[in-house]
Amino acid sequence: MSEDLHLFDQHIDRTRSNSIKWKKYQGRDILPMWVADSDFKVPDAISGALHRHVDHGIFGYGSAPASLTELIVERMAERYHWHIKPEWIVYLPGLVSGLNLAVRACTDSHEGVITPAPIYPKFVTAAKFAQRPLTLSPVKLQHERWLTDLEATEVPDDSKLMLFCNPLNPGGTVYTRSELNTLHRFAKKHDLIVCSDEVHCDLILDEEAHHIPFASLDEDAAQRSITLIAPSKTFNIAGLGAAMAIIPSFELRRRFNRVRAGIVPDMNVLAYTAAEAAYRDCQPWLTQQLNYLRQHRDRLMKEINAMPGLKLHPIEATYLAWIDASELPVENPHAFFEAAGVGFSPGADFGHPGFIRMNFACTTDTLTLAIDRMRHAIESIG
Repeated sequence: MSEDLHLFDQHIDRTRSNSIKWKKYQGRDILPMWVADSDFKVPDAISGALHRHVDHGIFGYGSAPASLTELIVERMAERYHWHIKPEWIVYLPGLVSGLNLAVRACTDSHEGVITPAPIYPKFVTAAKFAQRPLTLSPVKLQHERWLTDLEATEVPDDSKLMLFCNPLNPGGTVYTRSELNTLHRFAKKHDLIVCSDEVHCDLILDEEAHHIPFASLDEDAAQRSITLIAPSKTFNIAGLGAAMAIIPSFELRRRFNRVRAGIVPDMNVLAYTAAEAAYRDCQPWLTQQLNYLRQHRDRLMKEINAMPGLKLHPIEATYLAWIDASELPVENPHAFFEAAGVGFSPGADFGHPGFIRMNFACTTDTLTLAIDRMRHAIESIG
């Protein structure tokens, strides 16, 4: 392991830190590799900024610093060639609240929502909580990449919103410009608003892939879009509650904020502090993290695909491996591996019980132990 990656090999005991990831299996010898937060210590720049705020000693009401808004505008332009305006940004205490607000802002009670499947479960529950009709758009394997099959999607006449995910969770696909243009044509044909969850946009592992925001395609795409981003996954600050919706359309932004008013607050003052430090000072840390995750991704591709009954297709982004265990001769792959001491996200939560989702944003030692336990469990079947 190269010297600059040593930081990510540090074992930090999270069992006493009120971590839901680690509390789930507290007192049991099961490695938690499920919920999408990493086991990596946050960059010193974020910790330092938070310490300075804490040392100030007062935590009253706050609002979005102009400097943070400027950083986001600059970041979108420099990294993704998307030129946004400051007034388009709506600050949120979490990305999931953005999904739920989008459903309520973009649809009336009789109007429908379309979402890929399998997908992050909060997409489905956002429609169900709002009691909106839900149509699933099948995600299929195409040339070793998981893609939403829009041609196979039957769109009810009253559909108004497409919940989209790029990079895709699960599956890790980074959509190309051509693929996004196909989505745009689909949205125009059916007059859909597209709410695009792009929370993993900074976690691109395939060095040939490039994240393209859906809203950056052209003016029509922008005006029918809500883009959700956050520093939470990238810099492991999910617990602080920092997220943003970028909404170019004045009317759509007005509807979004009207639904939100009095119910969903802005980010808290510590979240603003952490987000600003992350976006301003932590690119070197992110570069190192990506190199570390690429090593884990490459190792998993080799190790998982050598295990009978398992298949892992290339992961272009995220730190989440979507493992096909449908050929494993067990009734419940999640329960099988949990009994072997490895706790994954069950594929059933995503609508595919024959799969498991593995979080590999952990130390190399943890990954090695997880692989060993998986291999021994499979060998025990024979």
